[in-house]
Amino acid sequence: MREIFTEIVENQPFDPTEAARGSARPQLRKRFYWRAHVSEGEGGFTLLLDERPVRTPARRPLTAPSRALAEALAEEWNAQEEYIDPARMPLTRLANVTIDAVVEKQKEIAAEIENYLGSDLLFYRAEGPQDLIERQAHYWDPVLAWARDELGARFLMGQGVMPVTQPREAVAAAARAIPAEAWRLAAVASITTLTGSALLALALAVAALGADAVWAAAHVDEDWQMAQWGRDEFALARRAFREAEFRAAALVLRAA
Repeated sequence: MREIFTEIVENQPFDPTEAARGSARPQLRKRFYWRAHVSEGEGGFTLLLDERPVRTPARRPLTAPSRALAEALAEEWNAQEEYIDPARMPLTRLANVTIDAVVEKQKEIAAEIENYLGSDLLFYRAEGPQDLIERQAHYWDPVLAWARDELGARFLMGQGVMPVTQPREAVAAAARAIPAEAWRLAAVASITTLTGSALLALALAVAALGADAVWAAAHVDEDWQMAQWGRDEFALARRAFREAEFRAAALVLRAA
């Protein structure tokens, strides 16, 4: 069964992953506005194109909870050239998901993040070779130590692909760090699905780790494989697309 947040994202009108594959690219709309800017109102900070409010696919105003976040959205729209390319607008994509879906499904999405805590990427370690074991320990052990010391969550590690049943108390303790506010929840859900690790997402949410460290930790295995067998250009292109989405979610955590 697919995660709720992943399903919501895939049901948006534009799919950046498909664009990254270079197939089924959507027909792009020509830019029809001079400038994007921000207007403050009772509901927050609304994105305007010239003087008209931008609306989400569900026809809701695209309104952010902070000026900094709204200004970042405006920059994304101002960066569009002759055509509006949703594949180059990851922050707008995440905003649409937040406003149209996450607000109404917060409990379900929080539950999906909690499910990740039962089978997090960081729990499963390589049986060899030694340099990969050491690389995983270097990037992942400090996150588990943070979860233990700051969240009171003591998780178990395993080797290989055999499932490890985590203590319910550890999962519950870490789950208490899942944000309740919709924009931050959406960002954590996005980072969780992009990295395969709810712990990395939660560490970023409270600034226990920086964005660069989280992204590097999420790609320990892939980077090791490329070091052994050479660069995979398709994988790197897909990673670049996913990193843009990751950076947008990290910006939400800083600015929301």
